[in-house]
Amino acid sequence: MTEKAIRALVLHDELQAYWQGKDVFALVQHLEGDVARKVDGRETRRFLLGNTAYYRKLHTGVGWLEILKNLIRFRLPVIGARNEWQALNRMPAIGIASLEPVGFGEKYTNPARRLSFLITRELQGTLQLDHYLAARTEPLRFDQKLRLIEKIAEISRKLHGDGINHRDFYLCHFMLEMASVEAWLQGSEPLLYLVDLHRAQVRRCVPERWLVKDIASLLFSANGFSLTRRDCYRFLRHYFSAPLSQIMQQHSSLLKKISQRSAQLERREQRLIARGLRG
Repeated sequence: MTEKAIRALVLHDELQAYWQGKDVFALVQHLEGDVARKVDGRETRRFLLGNTAYYRKLHTGVGWLEILKNLIRFRLPVIGARNEWQALNRMPAIGIASLEPVGFGEKYTNPARRLSFLITRELQGTLQLDHYLAARTEPLRFDQKLRLIEKIAEISRKLHGDGINHRDFYLCHFMLEMASVEAWLQGSEPLLYLVDLHRAQVRRCVPERWLVKDIASLLFSANGFSLTRRDCYRFLRHYFSAPLSQIMQQHSSLLKKISQRSAQLERREQRLIARGLRG
């Protein structure tokens, strides 16, 4: 591998000491540990260095065919770890808890065969928010649900207000810190981490179509947890930081598109269930 092939290499904290003077790309490609997720062109693996656990997300290139398929469908293909690296590094500045990125590398100019990786520290003591809600034996009290809605609306507002859209904005990508649950149930807000930002887009301003997709996806993923129309109104009030009457007047077109998109997602889910592709 030539220096010219390397487009970026960043190591923070202890990774510098562990890997200084070594072929980092070769090391990262051959790390041992449990595979958390594997799809074409991308693998997420948990590994240990010393007593610390990390996750390595490795992108190995998707090929020109996959890139062209996405472009034909007016979708931006995910061709590497750079988007997620940039988005994660923005999170602390805008007050959103997320994964802590400690390593990033990228080589080769050709987008179809670009090799890149992202390394984050493992979140300790967390559970997917949807799993927590599904496992509860009784529904949340009204005040508990209200604090949860307000927290998710706050995260959404900060994310979009900083020009970032998630593209996979579902409840499963909010991780609940279990140590915060008792305080939440007694009146504090829950601590939520927003994760899985590999498809995130970072701009000066989020276009309307991506706002629609994010909020509709969030609404769709919450439908199975006793979400009411009033809950949706509460979310909107906190997301827009405005009275409901003003929101309905100023954003009626946007809200209609969100509702339509959420309904489309629900219909697609029902078709998948009917075909036996969902449990």
